[in-house]
Amino acid sequence: MPNTPTRTPSQHTEPAPDEPLVAASTALGLIHYLDTRGKLDKSQAEHLLGRPLDTLSDPDLRIPACSHYRLWQHAEEVTGDAAVGLHVGEVVDPDRMGLLGHVFFNCDTLGEAATQYVRLHRLINESVNLQFETDNELAILTWQVDQPDHYCRQDMDRTLSAAINRARHFIHPRLDIAWVRVSHPEPDYADEYRRILDCPISFNEPDTALAFSAHYLSRPIPHRNPYLHSAMLRQVNALLAKVQTRRRFSRKVRRLISQQMASERIDADSLAQQLHMSRQTLYRRLKKEGMSFQELVEHVRKDKALRYVASDRYALGEIAFLLGFSELSAFSRAFKRWTGESPAQFRARHH
Repeated sequence: MPNTPTRTPSQHTEPAPDEPLVAASTALGLIHYLDTRGKLDKSQAEHLLGRPLDTLSDPDLRIPACSHYRLWQHAEEVTGDAAVGLHVGEVVDPDRMGLLGHVFFNCDTLGEAATQYVRLHRLINESVNLQFETDNELAILTWQVDQPDHYCRQDMDRTLSAAINRARHFIHPRLDIAWVRVSHPEPDYADEYRRILDCPISFNEPDTALAFSAHYLSRPIPHRNPYLHSAMLRQVNALLAKVQTRRRFSRKVRRLISQQMASERIDADSLAQQLHMSRQTLYRRLKKEGMSFQELVEHVRKDKALRYVASDRYALGEIAFLLGFSELSAFSRAFKRWTGESPAQFRARHH
């Protein structure tokens, strides 16, 4: 068994101020899926999430996106199902739907639900941007990750599958989807997209999107409860107000660090210059959000390292270069400090 840092689930750490967060209810849905199929390793799931599973039921709780994406990778490994995201999204259980789901499906019309979905999406997943537009009689929802490292194939599969299956469950069972675009390459389980989504699909696209006829937008949502909708909306609006004022500056600095990490040496002076401020102002503003510049660089480097090593896309020497290390041995020492195991051991465990 790999040597991992010791930490009991009750000693969970708070997310760093720069980390994008996702709604804990999303992780809870995946935990329930694994549990009902006899595939849940509770201690491993708690280690990946850094907290006890019974805390996930808090409707206001949000967890680091990187932890959530590692849970998806774990779910694919323990189920042996590469299409696990599609299959989780295929399950529609109104009793286990999160707070936001109840807001959407108690709106007056599908158009209002789509508008609320976009407005509140940052509460679902801060690492993904959602846009909604109408074009040539089509209504189009488009998901784009804020940086490549935040693209999670399994979670994007679940997002598409859940959006379509819930719409067909709550609005109309034969709701037609005009097409779906998927950012990742066509996988071996492509037939599952066609079976579950039941629409034309294209892969390797610049973004992930789905389109449906705009005439559906005025369709009333059956069985909606205006009183429930009003109560739920007050709760999520209060949460949204808190989120919108949180950690904006450190997230911007993190994006700059991520974009420049492979191309040049990261230093505070050059980033401060790009932000049109002094290094002292950069340090002061980061400190106000509870983060130092070096901690921010370390967080970006660690998150990229975990994704690159687990994906098997690059050789370890290439990863060391992409992360700004002078040599492979320096990268290996840092990786062992972060995870308790070597990059080779970590990669072998994920394949």
